[in-house]
Amino acid sequence: MAGLRPDTPIPSEITLNQKSRRMDIVFDGVRYELSYEFLRVLSPSAEVRGHGPGQEVLQVGKQDVEIVGLEPVGNYAIRPTFSDGHDSGLYSWDILHDFCLRRDALWQDYLDRLAAAGASRDPAQCPPPPAKPVAKCGGAKA
Repeated sequence: MAGLRPDTPIPSEITLNQKSRRMDIVFDGVRYELSYEFLRVLSPSAEVRGHGPGQEVLQVGKQDVEIVGLEPVGNYAIRPTFSDGHDSGLYSWDILHDFCLRRDALWQDYLDRLAAAGASRDPAQCPPPPAKPVAKCGGAKA
């Protein structure tokens, strides 16, 4: 997680618009719109970004994702819960501010990576995720 830089503005308003599936966020009097899909596919979690360079996991089939919960984290971040169960992304004010300022470029980069992988935003065109291994007695995986 990126830390809160001292010069990062603090949002004065965060609103979830469920009908259009977007978060409206106001920084320094300017209103920005971030789609739920954008926030989900660019989550700052290790599940999405990995633990180091080259470990990123391309998120596919998230076009219809919704935010079903939003939790404040101290005075510096929020943690959304998405309809696909993802809830490990901690969105600090500096991450959200950066997303707002670079939304179009970040989105285009995501679309380019999706196209290069031959993947889709449409969940109907994506295979289901692999089942998580079940641990047996002694920690051995099934």
